[in-house]
Parts: sequence; C-alpha cells; structure tokens
Amino acid sequence: MLVRILGSAAGGGFPQWNCNCPGCQSVREGKNTVHQRTQSSLAVRGTEGSWYLINASPDVRQQLERLRDTVPTSIRSNPIAGVLLTDAEIDHTAGLMILRESAEPLAIYGTNSVRKALTDGFSILRVLKDYCGVVWSNIEPGSTVDLNSDDSSSLEIEVFSLKSKPPKYMRSDVRGDGNHHNSVVGFTFRDRISGGVVTYAPALSELSDSILERLDKSDCILVDGTFWQNDELVKLGMSTRTSEAMGHLPLSGDNGSLNHLAKLSSKRKIFTHINNSNPILVANSAERKIVEAAGVEVGDDGLTIEF
Repeated sequence: MLVRILGSAAGGGFPQWNCNCPGCQSVREGKNTVHQRTQSSLAVRGTEGSWYLINASPDVRQQLERLRDTVPTSIRSNPIAGVLLTDAEIDHTAGLMILRESAEPLAIYGTNSVRKALTDGFSILRVLKDYCGVVWSNIEPGSTVDLNSDDSSSLEIEVFSLKSKPPKYMRSDVRGDGNHHNSVVGFTFRDRISGGVVTYAPALSELSDSILERLDKSDCILVDGTFWQNDELVKLGMSTRTSEAMGHLPLSGDNGSLNHLAKLSSKRKIFTHINNSNPILVANSAERKIVEAAGVEVGDDGLTIEF
C-alpha cells in the first residue's frame, strides 16, 4: 500500500491568505525553517489498483499533480478512481467543484450525514449532477468498503465514527445536543496483499479507548495535529474559541494527543491537518523538538509511505 500526503495544513493552508501570525509571516519572508503547505488531503493506493483521494481540498488541482506518476495513454485521464470523504467541512469538499471537469461521473464515498450536507447545505452534489455526474456510495461507521469490485484494488477500508460537530452551515439542522450523527468518520486502510494497516483521522476531538486500540494496531497512523494548545487562538487574539470547542484535541498537556500517541506501538505516527498557528510547523521550534522526541513525525506535503 502507498499513502501520500497531498496536503498537511488545516483549513486556509500555510500561510493563510488573511493571517499575519508569526508562522505565516515567516513563510512570506522566505525563512528556511518554514515552507508553504496546502490544505489537508491524502491519497491511498493498494498494492494493486488505482489511487483514491481522501477528502477534496480547495487545493486539489495542484495536489493531484503529485499523483501523475505514469505516462498518460489518452488525451483525458483521471489520476484517481474515487473520493472518500471523512466529513462535509468546506475545507474537505470544496475541491469537488474543481473535479467537475471529470470526463466521467465522480465516484464519491461518504455517510448519509455528509450526503445530506452536500445536498441541502453546501450543495456541491447538485452542481456536479449537471456537470460530470456523481456515483455515490453510502458508507457508515462499522462498515467495511471493499474497493475490489470497482477497481481490482487490494484495499479494504474500515469506517469508524468520531465524536464530532457538523459543519457550521448545517448546525441549525441538528439535534438538541449539538451533535450530528456520523458528521465525522475516520478510515482504516488494509492491503490484502501486503498486509499493511494505515489509519487516517484528520479530526479528533477525543482519544477514546477504542480509538487508541485501533491506532495501536495500525502500522502507520496519520492524525489530527491542528493545535498545540487548547487556547492557542485565544492567546494570539485570533478567536474566542478553544481547540476543543472547535472539535480538535490539542497536542500538548497531560491529556493531549501527543502524550497518548507516544505510548502507542505503531511503526510510524504522523501529525497532519496542522493549523498555521501551530509552532510545530517551525522546524527548529521547541514544540517541534518535543514532538520528534516523542517519536512522532510532523507530516509534510508529498510525504509517501509504503506498507
């Protein structure tokens, strides 16, 4: 199995167009300790079969260029066999609009909750219907997606639920507890030929025992690295909301994700979906050194992993 990080930044990318935080300014000044990153996305390919795109970010056009590793055989070709969505956030779905240029209907996999959001809220599916068309495959937590019937792929994908909040544009259409059933899921990829197991969860609001067990049994994990501190944006004067209020478990602290991940036996542990305010984006920062000392990597655009 091949896994390629197409984008490692959180929504807005790095630098973010309207942000003047120290990290974003350092990128603009050309400092060699930081570099540009596109918005969170992943591509996965089994030992046999085609690439599958995990979330379609607004940066999808340049990201898909990273998958062109074969000589095209026709004037039009699609480097991916389908798109799997972890949620309906704009940062993970706006790229579908660019994919409207596909010469064939887009194969999209997502939960009923995501389909509803992309039909009634951010109505991309309605738009795509009149362009390339969509072949939607419903997936729900606890289900296993076998891609072999569609693509002769050796990949098997297990869908698991994550505690979550729906996108802002759908929060008027939720239950009284503020949550929306199956708003966010994660994926565990298994290759039937190589035996490799990789788990991807770009949004994590908590690390339950069941999720930690899943991560521990994976050869490689790529997980939410959005914020270093819970009050990171508050301290910078960029927001009044904490990391946890936004649905992201911070890295630091006794109950932070880094402390938990350091104890796992996974061969590779990687943070992705990193916000522009997070100091781990700076190569020589104290926070980056703490992460690396714990045996966890800071993911980067273009990083390719094989299991």
